[in-house]
Amino acid sequence: MNWRLFMPRIDHDRVLAAIRAAEAKTSGEIRVLVARHKAPDPIAAAQAYFERMGMAKSPNRNGVLIFLAPLSRRFAVIGDKAVHEKCGDAFWADLAEAMGERFRRKAFTDGLVHGIERAGDLLASTFPRSGGDAPARDSEALEIE
Repeated sequence: MNWRLFMPRIDHDRVLAAIRAAEAKTSGEIRVLVARHKAPDPIAAAQAYFERMGMAKSPNRNGVLIFLAPLSRRFAVIGDKAVHEKCGDAFWADLAEAMGERFRRKAFTDGLVHGIERAGDLLASTFPRSGGDAPARDSEALEIE
């Protein structure tokens, strides 16, 4: 699916609202990136973007990236080192399955919001928000690359 056809199927306001709500409870950061190119290995692509976007430089190593590649009909959800240590592979596999089921029904916004909420719950329980934490700017929270 062409990313230009894919993006109108996403309710940007609802996705950003979900990110804001999730980040209000945690020191972690959640970002969504939609790629304009094919990504045969979405996990490797997500990891490369995670590094390029500077998400691995957070002091608590508690960022989560949801990466979508509509042209190759693939996606990945990855967490930084501290997040992954808390939840392990099973969490990511379960989350990806739940999101994928929604994506297969073409409920793209629902899939993203579900992923954001689950990741946000994990982050809130392990990395609660403190007074000095600043949420990501909306321009960074949902990007097209």
